[in-house]
Amino acid sequence: MIIILTYLCAGVFAGLTAGLFGVGGGIVVVPVLIFAFESQGFSPEVLTHMAIATSLATIVFTSSSSMWSHHKKGAVLWEIFGLMSLGIVLGSLLGVWTVMQLKGELIKSLFGLFAIAVAFNMLLKRTSMGKKEFSQWPVFSIVGFFVAWFSALFGIGGGSLIVPFLSRYKIEMKQVVGTAAACGFPIAFVGALSNMLLGSNVPDRPDGSIGYVYLPALLGVSLTSIYCANLGANFAHYLPPERLRLLFSATLVLVGIKFLFF
Repeated sequence: MIIILTYLCAGVFAGLTAGLFGVGGGIVVVPVLIFAFESQGFSPEVLTHMAIATSLATIVFTSSSSMWSHHKKGAVLWEIFGLMSLGIVLGSLLGVWTVMQLKGELIKSLFGLFAIAVAFNMLLKRTSMGKKEFSQWPVFSIVGFFVAWFSALFGIGGGSLIVPFLSRYKIEMKQVVGTAAACGFPIAFVGALSNMLLGSNVPDRPDGSIGYVYLPALLGVSLTSIYCANLGANFAHYLPPERLRLLFSATLVLVGIKFLFF
């Protein structure tokens, strides 16, 4: 029962995070799933990889809800989404292959450093609209590739990278968040599917898993995250950009500390 409640609570925080900040919620889900899987006695050989894969699978649902909510408010720039998606598919595939070559403890440490670095980068950014004009399409496609690679590697939706990148352009913060939320869907879909297929023959996986994706956790997190992503997206359109940026950065710092020291 405690494990089920843990999954449901993770979905609440993941959904709110996805809607508010344009991230897929994985930055919250991955640490929670690692804790839950450890308490369930999962093999250390597959534990971290399963947390990342299951996180990506939950982001498929979380990002869908968040994306639709932002779209209804006109906050998704579909032209940018299309340009970035050109590189996202290849980047997600490469990211899944890369994470399978690494040890779980190394991935956790790298994630902690990554989260804190992005947080400080966001804090140093101006809260006003950026000044750069839109670049040619290859720039967005290349960025999409590397964002998807990092995201599949760490089990996140890509918002922690896309938000700072798009903040440099003449785009309102709410549109930055909405577009980042939309980009999380193809990242998560390709990443989750790849983990299901490539992890199908890996030993020591618990019952109830498809590849590296653990279905009970996927169901529990998704049940609450879908609703809360919609709620978070609505909050994002009422909070000032400065507060959004501060909350986003604080969330990343806390997660980074968790991965590095606990």
